[in-house]
Amino acid sequence: MDKEIDWQSLGFSYMDTNSHICYTWKNGCWDSGELQEDPYLNIHIAATALHYGQAAFEGLKAFTCKDGKVKIFRVEENARRMERTAKRILMPAIPEEMFMNAVRRIVRENLEYVPPYGSGGSLYIRPLLFGSGPRIGVQPAGEYTFIIFVLPVSDYYKGGIEPVSAVVIDGFDRSAPNGVGQVKVAGNYAAGLEPGKIAQEMGYPINLYLDAKENRFIDEFGTSNFIAITKCGTYITPESNSILKSITNKSLMTLAKESGMKIEERPIQFDEIQDLVEVGACGTAVVITPVNRIERGDRIIEVGPKTGFGPVLGHLYEKVRAVQFGELPDNHGWLTDV
Repeated sequence: MDKEIDWQSLGFSYMDTNSHICYTWKNGCWDSGELQEDPYLNIHIAATALHYGQAAFEGLKAFTCKDGKVKIFRVEENARRMERTAKRILMPAIPEEMFMNAVRRIVRENLEYVPPYGSGGSLYIRPLLFGSGPRIGVQPAGEYTFIIFVLPVSDYYKGGIEPVSAVVIDGFDRSAPNGVGQVKVAGNYAAGLEPGKIAQEMGYPINLYLDAKENRFIDEFGTSNFIAITKCGTYITPESNSILKSITNKSLMTLAKESGMKIEERPIQFDEIQDLVEVGACGTAVVITPVNRIERGDRIIEVGPKTGFGPVLGHLYEKVRAVQFGELPDNHGWLTDV
């Protein structure tokens, strides 16, 4: 490490670390991977990732736990999701064992960048798979590159938890009903750049997408799943083949069910929001962001507390964080030793 890191001042932005790891697929198989210090790539001008969007990524985290050990949260789930994404856009799968070994290997090489226990921070891990072989014509590449890099990030709520407002930007869809919304391809995020910018310019940190077919059902937030608590205490989240299945959401549902809550994955009409008592946006980066105000056109819906979390989502947030930092028993085998 070239310089001391102020763990309390970290944000969520790129930082050079010791190295990244890079694998190449060609002639039908993956090589053994190589650690590289240079954060730049030499890529062919006709690479399919650049022309036809053959690119997928994941996001997960490693934590310094209470016992001093560094552990990775739910790495096998990210491996399986990347495999599903690769299959959908005709890229070679990353075998689960290879994916997990690669993650462990790069975390070990950058252990000094894992924020210490008590700082609230974590080591963000970004696997990236893309077509690096040249093709002119819409077809799969003959060569692929798999990279994992890491960077230390802060606790999103180091300044205190405050709910945010969201807005529906009509006229934009995140993905088509039978498209690639259910997998983590790079193009899904490119589609969200303009509506996200419009929302920011309107003063809204996040935007909410409705279904592309009828614009009547909730799809998901710009980069996060939609979750909510009903008046009767049921945990609900949308069911749709256009939505990326969040690993964080899956974890929250497991913990909610253990707490005796009823879980419903189902189509949720936008008009139901007015009857909800808590709403959150959930994902790897933040776990849960409470949302207490949603605007669509001239309609404004207030939901949940004006400050902090509601009691249910707050409890689930604290519980996930406690498991990640080794403060509660890992009853589900979610943590992988480095």
